[in-house]
Amino acid sequence: AVRRLAVPWSPRQIPNVITTIRILLVAPIAVALAHHQLLITILLFGIAATSDLADGFLAKRFGWQSELGAVLDPAADKLLLATVFVTLAYLGLVPLWLMAAAVARDAIIVLGALLYRLCFGLLNVRPSVVSKFNTLCQAAFIMAVVGRAEFSIPPASVVMWLGALVFVTVTVSGIDYVLIYGRRALSLR
Repeated sequence: AVRRLAVPWSPRQIPNVITTIRILLVAPIAVALAHHQLLITILLFGIAATSDLADGFLAKRFGWQSELGAVLDPAADKLLLATVFVTLAYLGLVPLWLMAAAVARDAIIVLGALLYRLCFGLLNVRPSVVSKFNTLCQAAFIMAVVGRAEFSIPPASVVMWLGALVFVTVTVSGIDYVLIYGRRALSLR
């Protein structure tokens, strides 16, 4: 007889399940985008963005935060946004410098977190307001770029302004993370 290992289920796992679904959506979004199936891209990206709001709301509202969720949620965001930015740049829909800035910010944050973990131990990261705003700006910019490519809306000027806003928020939030966690690391020495 095969013995099954029982995994206890609780509603506390719902935010992590939603986050996992967002991670699983990354590949279909990239494939749809690469094949110029922009309506499908918009739909899937919209679902992924909504799932980000849903898992955060549920975790906070019902106290369902977990250590796994604290790692999975930002990882899902970074994976989704970086993948879409790289794909959009490859397709020529986003300037390379903007893609490089967005991806470099996330790479610096991830490498900094790993270095902090190796040198000092657990890192309690809470996204700052500017970081949350940056994620919102990136999502809005991506939707605007894809919407412009598929439906010629919004106007090009709106896409340009959103792109500029993304660059500013990427830069400010990246510097913010480096300063906050750099100071924290220096205080532990």
